[in-house]
Amino acid sequence: MTVTEIVAQLEELGSKSTRKVLLNHGAQPPVFGVKIADLKPIQKQIKQDYRLALELYDTGIYDAQYLAGLIADAAKMTKKDLRRWLARANCPAISGTIVAWVTAESRTGYELALEWIDARQAAKAQAGWMTLGSLVAIKDDAELDLGKIKQLLKQIEQTIHEQPDLVRYAMNSFVIAAGCYISSLTKAAIQCAGKIGTVTVDMGPTACQVPSAVDYIQKVQQRGSIGKKRKTTRC
Repeated sequence: MTVTEIVAQLEELGSKSTRKVLLNHGAQPPVFGVKIADLKPIQKQIKQDYRLALELYDTGIYDAQYLAGLIADAAKMTKKDLRRWLARANCPAISGTIVAWVTAESRTGYELALEWIDARQAAKAQAGWMTLGSLVAIKDDAELDLGKIKQLLKQIEQTIHEQPDLVRYAMNSFVIAAGCYISSLTKAAIQCAGKIGTVTVDMGPTACQVPSAVDYIQKVQQRGSIGKKRKTTRC
């Protein structure tokens, strides 16, 4: 399949109702309004294709960028590729999901995440924190710098309420990820969340809410799933 063929297919699959939802969540035109469930058959057909993913992403179309993230061969993604993806993301919804997921699965995910989290640009810092959250979800604890992660929890505790909306949400998500996927840091994450208290974020014209980190981690504890890693965070 060529990029032209895929884009034509995406345009046919789009709907006004889904497009409206995506626009409310921050997507920027061009956006066709394709449901993720309708992207899955295309993903299954293509599987992984490094070059096609790059070409799709470069269209700037929201739906095409999302599909690009699903079919990207993360092992082949270079720092240049990932920095370009972050810079050219259609919107923070793409940089905080697709870019973060693929970066986390790349060879340089941890390095880039630490590079991005202290950026002045909110979308860049958001991508960094979301990348770190994805990393702790898929990497064995032995591959993680647990000391650094504890330092990051302290950093969040001290600075989260000074951050822009995008970064506050991403930091809160990282606290949840650390508490849920690293059993030795569950207590520290809950303590961090307790000291942070309520995290408020303007979610725009959506029904989305900021999850309580304490409540979320404790629910995962109750069902006995703390420390269970994921094969991928792409979905």
